[in-house]
Amino acid sequence: QGMITGKNGIKMSKSKGNVVSPDDLVRDYGCDSLRLYELFVGPPELDSEWDERGIDGVYRFINRFYQLVMNNKDLNAPETGELVKIRNKMIYDITTRLENFSLNTVVSGFMEYNNKLNDLAKTQGIDKETLKTAVVLLAPFVPHVSAELWEELGETGSVFDAGWPVCDEEAMKDNEIEIAVQINRKTKGTVLIAIDESKDSAISKGKEA
Repeated sequence: QGMITGKNGIKMSKSKGNVVSPDDLVRDYGCDSLRLYELFVGPPELDSEWDERGIDGVYRFINRFYQLVMNNKDLNAPETGELVKIRNKMIYDITTRLENFSLNTVVSGFMEYNNKLNDLAKTQGIDKETLKTAVVLLAPFVPHVSAELWEELGETGSVFDAGWPVCDEEAMKDNEIEIAVQINRKTKGTVLIAIDESKDSAISKGKEA
């Protein structure tokens, strides 16, 4: 088990005056932010240096995710193929990292998918099933905010009774791939082609692009 140290890797102690008070952090950021940052700070088996800028970043992530759910929960947005794919990839990535006990990468995974969903939300709504799945995945790490959002999504039972989401590996596969179009070895653009597209059709699309 690694140790959380003060600046320059010095062990925290009252005599050195470098102890960080959890009470102050809970007051300023909330206990969910503190809990999540302790997981995000680094692999649990290694020492990690405390950096208050890190908890500030985690706090911003929680707020962005909270606003994402609140802004989309009543839109009744349709479940698009892109959202289904992102949802299943998120389940797979978070579950795999959790089972490997790579807790800091679980948190970075949440941040990555939160960015993807926020980008999509600019042009379309996020369907309720995707929002619910994200909240359930986040609940062990951010229990208080997740419990509140679960209620906001219209659920009456506890988020911790919802059951861990199961990934549909077929649903998360890419149906299209992006291919670079080059002229004289210089990339002039890209074109999307289906996974099972014929060679002639792919060449035709490249010429058209």
